[in-house]
Amino acid sequence: MIETIRFWLIAVLLGLGVFFTLVSTIGVIRLPDIYARAHTASQTDTLGAGFALAGVALAFGWEQAAVYTVLLLFFVFITNPTAAHAIARSAAETGVEPLLADEGTDPDETDGPAETDGETT
Repeated sequence: MIETIRFWLIAVLLGLGVFFTLVSTIGVIRLPDIYARAHTASQTDTLGAGFALAGVALAFGWEQAAVYTVLLLFFVFITNPTAAHAIARSAAETGVEPLLADEGTDPDETDGPAETDGETT
């Protein structure tokens, strides 16, 4: 009974790891600029690696390899966001401008018709 629960928990953790890594990969390919790519790579890739490494640690059980896997998990949780922050900060300091969501529109324009105080032109 416990082994069956352990097996399915490992499968769910590895499945979540693969899912978040896939989302991260698609985000890095599809997002428009360095800031959005660094954001998705930092968040979802950290989650993907975290879930996968948690599944691997659970699969190893109480062995020395599981301790190394947990240490690797903490290392990933510290270095991925730090690296993404360093990349985004470097891009900002070198003058890389973030892309606007709507490149073709003027951000000062209002959405909708302009008010004309009842006059028609």
